[in-house]
Amino acid sequence: MRRKSLLLTAAAFLAAASNLFAQNWNMVITLSNGTKDTMAVKNVTDVTFFEATKPQDPAEAIGIKWIKLDAGTFNMGSPAGEDGADPDEGLHKVTLSKPFYISKYPITFEQYDKFCEATGREKPKDFNWGRGKRPVVDVSWNDAQAFCEWAGCRLVTEAEWEYACRAGTTTPFSTGDNITTDQANYDGSAPYKDYPEGVYRGRTTEVDELDNENAWGVCDMHGNIYEWCADVYDAYPSDPVTDPKGPESGNEMVLRGGSWGHDARFARSANRFSDFKTMTADNVGFRVARDL
Repeated sequence: MRRKSLLLTAAAFLAAASNLFAQNWNMVITLSNGTKDTMAVKNVTDVTFFEATKPQDPAEAIGIKWIKLDAGTFNMGSPAGEDGADPDEGLHKVTLSKPFYISKYPITFEQYDKFCEATGREKPKDFNWGRGKRPVVDVSWNDAQAFCEWAGCRLVTEAEWEYACRAGTTTPFSTGDNITTDQANYDGSAPYKDYPEGVYRGRTTEVDELDNENAWGVCDMHGNIYEWCADVYDAYPSDPVTDPKGPESGNEMVLRGGSWGHDARFARSANRFSDFKTMTADNVGFRVARDL
């Protein structure tokens, strides 16, 4: 006998319930495409109503943790005289007019692997460092976009990324004027300015391994991996802008955050990098955002 889940109005069913019990009857079902189907039901002794459940949100199912950030205005880029600044980091005022969610951590291998299993995609390499809670690497911008479409989210814009990274600060790092390898995974043999050297790990760390949650609750934004952003790379405007998203087309996409293999200066909040959509590397991954 075929089994079907039926969603009926309680009033209609209860009105007929007294005539249903201990009887044999047929139910005619009209499907969403307009066709009708008949199901035979015998010896009815009880009726149970249930509430239809929504399919589980893929982002929730794979454990993405969201941090809600309020709308706000901030100075994006590096101020004049910041050590290690590049010419493309010109300071300008940016307003983000709407609140949004950003993932607390970069997307991990554990999360990305579930996407691959669900869609039949080939899993990225882990370079024998391990998978689990390490940030996924060996993924292109196109791969990150495909993940977002499946998980019901999107890539972070460059402005959102720096806004979240700064968490209200104006210093080179959200930690202040300096950062250490206890706080971020970068090449400790090349510290910022004349600060002491740290460790060089030579690989990624798990996204929650270091104590680096910023004032807004976002983690692992300095170092570990460069993170793909939604924007095509372009020069900054000099005038104030609202909700910038970059050009509509272009050859290179924005990358942010520095990585385990780069000097500390590349992990600054304002540092910018870019590469082609198809590029993959052992130090490139992504985090995601979602509109409210």
